[in-house]
Amino acid sequence: MHTDHPGDGAAALLDAVATAVVDGGGTVLRWSQTAARLLDRTAEEVRGRPVHALLATGGETGRDGETGGDTADGGAATGVAPCASRLPPTGRALLSRGSGGTVDVTYRVLPLDGTAEFLVAAVPTDRLTEWQQGASLVRALLAQDVIGLGLHDMDLRTVRTNVATATFGRRARSPVVDAADLMGAQDTEAILREVLETGVPVLGKEQRLRSPLLRGRERTLSLSAFRLEDSGGVPTGVASAFIDVTAQARARRQLDLVLEAATRIGGELDVTRAAQELADVLVPFADLAAVAVAEAVLDGDEPPVFVDRRRHPLRLVASAASAGNPPPGFLGVGGIVPPFPEYPEQRFIQRGQALVADRTWALNVFGGAGVADQLVPPGGHSLAAAPLFARGLLLGAVLAWRMERPEPFDKGDAELLRELATRAALSLDNARRYTRERRTAIALQQSLLPPAMADTPAAETAGIYLPAGGAVGGDWFDVIPLPSLRVALVVGDVEGHGLHAAATMGRLRTAIQTLADLELDPKELLTHIEDLVQRLSGETGPGVQDITGSELLYAVYDPVSGRCTFAGAGHPPPVVLRPDGSAEVIEMSLGPPLGAGDTPFEAATVELEPGSVLAMYTDGLLKAEDRSADEAVRWLRDTLAAHGPRWPLGDIRRELLADLSGRRHRDDIALLLARTRVVPPESVAAWEFPADPAAVADAREAAARQLTAWGLEDLVFTTELVVSELVTNAIRYAGGPVGLQLVRENVLVCEVTDPSNTQPRLRRAETTDEGGRGLFLVAQLTTRWGSRYGRRGRPSGPSSRSTRPSADVRSGSRLTYVRPRTGRRGAPCA
Repeated sequence: MHTDHPGDGAAALLDAVATAVVDGGGTVLRWSQTAARLLDRTAEEVRGRPVHALLATGGETGRDGETGGDTADGGAATGVAPCASRLPPTGRALLSRGSGGTVDVTYRVLPLDGTAEFLVAAVPTDRLTEWQQGASLVRALLAQDVIGLGLHDMDLRTVRTNVATATFGRRARSPVVDAADLMGAQDTEAILREVLETGVPVLGKEQRLRSPLLRGRERTLSLSAFRLEDSGGVPTGVASAFIDVTAQARARRQLDLVLEAATRIGGELDVTRAAQELADVLVPFADLAAVAVAEAVLDGDEPPVFVDRRRHPLRLVASAASAGNPPPGFLGVGGIVPPFPEYPEQRFIQRGQALVADRTWALNVFGGAGVADQLVPPGGHSLAAAPLFARGLLLGAVLAWRMERPEPFDKGDAELLRELATRAALSLDNARRYTRERRTAIALQQSLLPPAMADTPAAETAGIYLPAGGAVGGDWFDVIPLPSLRVALVVGDVEGHGLHAAATMGRLRTAIQTLADLELDPKELLTHIEDLVQRLSGETGPGVQDITGSELLYAVYDPVSGRCTFAGAGHPPPVVLRPDGSAEVIEMSLGPPLGAGDTPFEAATVELEPGSVLAMYTDGLLKAEDRSADEAVRWLRDTLAAHGPRWPLGDIRRELLADLSGRRHRDDIALLLARTRVVPPESVAAWEFPADPAAVADAREAAARQLTAWGLEDLVFTTELVVSELVTNAIRYAGGPVGLQLVRENVLVCEVTDPSNTQPRLRRAETTDEGGRGLFLVAQLTTRWGSRYGRRGRPSGPSSRSTRPSADVRSGSRLTYVRPRTGRRGAPCA
């Protein structure tokens, strides 16, 4: 075996050449050190011996030897004769080594001028073959123009290359140039330097190439680099290889752009945000992007089929620029695209095709109308425009300008912009249709919800409704004035979202208002609503959201007694803020959700001091993504306690709404705040009379006396008539004792109670009838009348405000008649 010597290439090959000088008879005269190392024979051992004795086939016997095989240059095998003069000029031979074994060499015989001696040079055949193959490979790589090749020395000077030919279509003026100049990329030298220092190769690193020889075009090269080392592992330079992957890189960037647009725009259901996402996606593709849509699209309506920019202008709704902000003077977001003259290429836009033009064309089209400054940015040299065309509707257009990037838009860019605009147009149209449906649902729901702020004699209220993620749902709140100055407070939650949930909510709200007017006990009202929900659930089709599982919390507050009665159907309990500043959750037994079963509902009654703040809410409050249900209730309780009972409800409502709007909730939220009031004791007068017809006069006298004391003398005559009719009916048909109560608030309330459980009914008496006109007279003298069942007898409910006395007899004989107050709360009327 031979020993490697430092150096590679031709120099290394020369170091491996063994030489000997022989005479004409083939006797060895001189022997080089390389030959001694190659055959492991010293000069003393070989000198004076015939050269054929070194052949592996001849040994020491001196017999002629022959070698077989191809020559290094492809010739036939050549025999080695004892006489040097008969040696072939070149050939291959198998020589024996002194230490044993053989070595295959390729040799050459050269006569020495002026002597009869010959120089024999031999090199191991494997070394020669390796060198020849390497040289052939380098020549082939440098000769082809598909892969660019560069060989760089330790100073990164390019000593051999074909990169200029492969990249620019012309050869470099000098074969020795700087690597960065050769590629035209600023960071190329740093990459090659790192490879040279670390020995870690670089494979397939993409480099952007701009060069004056490319006439403003940019190319993408795939760079691979390897460190060159000699046989001893000493670095000698760097080899770099480049492949032009401009087409592949462009196709990949376009695909990435389309995928990014689909991801960012496809999920948007807001027209403006979807347009802004499109503009942001286009910024790497262009230096400036702007999106304009028809005014009708922003409102959720369909744009006109035939666009008249004067009657139906386009509004710029989104823009993005690589510099951060659009250039000064360019049309700003929210601005109307000014009208400009018709141009022949416009028909391509109307047919859904894209347009590519240069600055001169844009100035000719827009400049005559004086709008060039708004639509042609400074430095913009190439324009691409595409329509936002979806489902046969032209929703708007998108403009893209290149200012910093030197390459203009081409047909491939126009096709990409058209595809992006088409995908975005479908998303914009979906957002438009969603806007229309949401606007309809919101209009329906807003028409079904009461005013956010309300003021009744029993309580001051403030309501909040917050849809989840912008979707309209079935949560609601309600404030229902009841007879006898009482008020019903309601919060409810219908399963599902959308128009069906809003419509179902409206049906339930109407039913609750109707049942509340009948003065039903809260738990009895829930029982009737339970029956209604089961009937509605049976009427719905298979594709409609079932309302089974809806929740409801119903409360009735009486300002005279200060008591509030609650009944719930699967609803979270309310929170109350006491006048002393403490806040707590009201403990109550909540029944199952509506439609879930026949379990009877239970009611709970609590005392509420005047000035207490009651908070009733739907379970959407408990479904925030960043806090648990317990944390949500604690937040509500702490927020109410922090503000205190004296804070205006409007301020508390705004703070709660701001906090809720800043969080993501998985369900709608309805929240109702109510600050309770009580009627002062001096504004209430009550009597009890026996079941004696003579007591009717006593009742009239007591009522007249109390009205005079309150300064309501103008109501004495009417009130006496109402009291006389109701007390007479109670004594005649229900027996005694009979109760009479007058309540002075912003209205005058008159209530008559009796022990009967029958329901009084109004009827129209005939001319010859002797009775049946009492309730008719009461109805004529009051604006509202009715009756309700109580714990004992039938207490009546309150009447509405009126310009004259009013009576209200509910289930029993508690009568109420009212009139508006002209003074302050608690002061007698003039």
